Amino acid sequence: MSNLQESGEMYLETILLLSETGNQVRAIEISKQMGFSKPSVSRAVGLLKSDGFILVDKDGNITLTDEGRRIAEKIYDRHKTITQHLMSIGVDEKTAAEDACKIEHVISDKSFEAFKKHTLKEHLR
Repeated sequence: MSNLQESGEMYLETILLLSETGNQVRAIEISKQMGFSKPSVSRAVGLLKSDGFILVDKDGNITLTDEGRRIAEKIYDRHKTITQHLMSIGVDEKTAAEDACKIEHVISDKSFEAFKKHTLKEHLR
């Protein structure tokens, strides 16, 4: 993964999910979705843009670059997989999603792939 910090990964994941609704993604939608102030979101958008993870057009519409999308999809896959596994072992949905959000940013690629493989095997039983 890149040297992107957890907060940057969360922004990219949020942009991905908002873009899948079919609507234009702007900083105000990100602010509402994440519960962050407009200035905080504007700062993050500027950093993500300068680092090449997003593009912002003249109207303020935000889209992911190929690299931004790759990272966002990776984080979202981790989130879904970890949430589903935690729920399958008896954790309630809200707690599972909150814990997955923490774990998804710190787990190594190697550990996640092993986790995913094990989770899939358990699911197929």
